[in-house]
Amino acid sequence: MHAQLNRRSKRPLFLAFALLQFGVMGMASAEMPEINVPAPVSQSAFGALKHVKAGLLDVAYAEVGPANGQAVILLHGWPYDIDSYAKVAPLLAAKGYRVLIPYARGYGDTHFLSAKTPRNGQPAALASDVIDFMDALNIKQAVLGGYDWGARSADIVSALWPERVKALVSVSGYLIGNQAAGKNPLPPKAELQWWYQFYFATDRGAAGYQKNTHDFAKLIWQTASPQWKFDDATFDRSAKGLQNPDHVAITVFNYRWRLGLVQGESQYEPLEQKLAQAPSIGVPTITLEGDANGAPHPAPEDYAKRFTGKYEFRLINGGIGHNLPQEAPEAFAKAIIDADKL
Repeated sequence: MHAQLNRRSKRPLFLAFALLQFGVMGMASAEMPEINVPAPVSQSAFGALKHVKAGLLDVAYAEVGPANGQAVILLHGWPYDIDSYAKVAPLLAAKGYRVLIPYARGYGDTHFLSAKTPRNGQPAALASDVIDFMDALNIKQAVLGGYDWGARSADIVSALWPERVKALVSVSGYLIGNQAAGKNPLPPKAELQWWYQFYFATDRGAAGYQKNTHDFAKLIWQTASPQWKFDDATFDRSAKGLQNPDHVAITVFNYRWRLGLVQGESQYEPLEQKLAQAPSIGVPTITLEGDANGAPHPAPEDYAKRFTGKYEFRLINGGIGHNLPQEAPEAFAKAIIDADKL
């Protein structure tokens, strides 16, 4: 994406670096002027997007299906975007579901309402955004589905706000973590898979991701889904969603937070204390795993006990990698439908 960034004005680039420093270094008390620079318009496969002010954000989202249908909220991962669900959403809409796919903070046309808000990427903040999104649209309860960061947020919402979740579909299962657990070293092979987490822990890594977002994301797609033969047009359409001026700050903060290198905001501390207890998830759940997932992920047998309600695990074969909804949309849509019936 660096070639694209060079064609943009210098002001958004400068703002991105300023917000990166502001968010990552935790300068929550610093006074910053109000800057109203909207995120670039994303060329989503869904066409024109809707917007709603929800909590700290102006959330851009796609909506497919009847307005009176059972709500399904689909959450994307990093470094992907809502196009992961371009084929899933119509399948669910055809079954009568109201499908909503929001851009997370730091992606697409979703942007903060105030420049003074820390660009915080901690998991509890991202999960709280989901609740704010539901409240803004007056959605009392929804079926949640997600992968990667989206699965983490869906898991957290299901654990802490179970009354808001009718059913859950989570790729790679139970992804709730905490900073204390993050201090424990993993076997060398597992640590190698997290190379980008350690890269982002450095100033060089933050600058490198800022400069090479497009190529960096493409490498992650290739290594996380080694058998997925996506074309350049598919990748480039989603990569536009990473041009959000807050994307780098949110990404770097997220991975530094996991390593305990930055502290989250105080309003999320009560949530983090609950998450540190590894709470169980009691809502009806189907977890999925691709048979060729090249990204770090837990073993299904290790997390099954975390799901205490109606539960099912499905292995999706056929060289399916990390971005399971986009690589196997029929299997993901079926899991949503089936989980809703559990």
